[in-house]
Amino acid sequence: MLCGKQLILATKPFAKENRYKSWLYTLSTIAFILLTFAGILFVPYMAVKIFLSILAGLLLVRMFVIYHDHQHHTILTKSPAANLIMTSIGIYMLAPTSIWKRSHDHHHNHNSKLFSASIGSFPIATKQKFSGMTSRQRTAYLTIRHPLTIGLGYLSMFVVGMCIGSFVSAPKKHLDSLIALLIHIAAAACLIIFIDWQAWLLLYVIPFTIACGIGSYLFYAQHNFPGVTFATNKDWAYEKAALESSSYMKMNPVMQWFTANIGFHHIHHLNSKIPFYRLPEVMNHFPELQQCKKTSLELAEIAACLRLKIWDAEKGKMTGLGELA
Repeated sequence: MLCGKQLILATKPFAKENRYKSWLYTLSTIAFILLTFAGILFVPYMAVKIFLSILAGLLLVRMFVIYHDHQHHTILTKSPAANLIMTSIGIYMLAPTSIWKRSHDHHHNHNSKLFSASIGSFPIATKQKFSGMTSRQRTAYLTIRHPLTIGLGYLSMFVVGMCIGSFVSAPKKHLDSLIALLIHIAAAACLIIFIDWQAWLLLYVIPFTIACGIGSYLFYAQHNFPGVTFATNKDWAYEKAALESSSYMKMNPVMQWFTANIGFHHIHHLNSKIPFYRLPEVMNHFPELQQCKKTSLELAEIAACLRLKIWDAEKGKMTGLGELA
């Protein structure tokens, strides 16, 4: 049985893209999104428009994961055309490259560290730290981790966190965040003015709310689930964090396709150079990776993840506020 760094080294042969597949999955996903948008604009039946709007939201999730793989330099590397497409996708999806890559790389390098994991991730407070917080600090901390905040990730994580927050903190470094926000607002205004408010609702509000809400929850639950572990910086190890602090989220084949295999998150954290379309192959190849911590999109498991608030170092687990009391 392989473990630790041996396992990382063993996955290296899978960290190679198939250029044809990378382009096929990228361009086909973009084409599907454009087709749903065309259907929303030109199909006369409201029920079909609403269905296509929801479908567009799910397709945006897939597109974001593909963009995320490109930002890891996993697929379509050294391609000017791909760089242009993905930069545009990042701006369109309110996750421009300057803030997304910096924060997400930090997340991978510090995943599950108690005192530096909150950049690019949801903050974690220990029981001791939470007890010492002021009422205002507790409210702010719990608000960030609240199910409503996660569900409204379109506003909380992407509009405010990715764009407004990054630009305000470093305007020169994150000018693309302002550009993304201004383009987003201008496009929404054009839809309302030149078509109607329904077009704005169906082409923007519903798809972005679905895509960002699902994306925010996936990002949360893949590192905040029953059985997750956190460590102090001195006790932290990259491979341990990947396998013990990142989940395998079991999904049905349809959702697995829409989420572009991001549910194989423990493998992605173990070796982020493995293309999204090879993650199931790696899982099947290594029995060690099948013995992982799991969650799913079942309502009971979603509720179990959302209840977790505080890291109890004495018990070595995440707990809810009820256990803290």
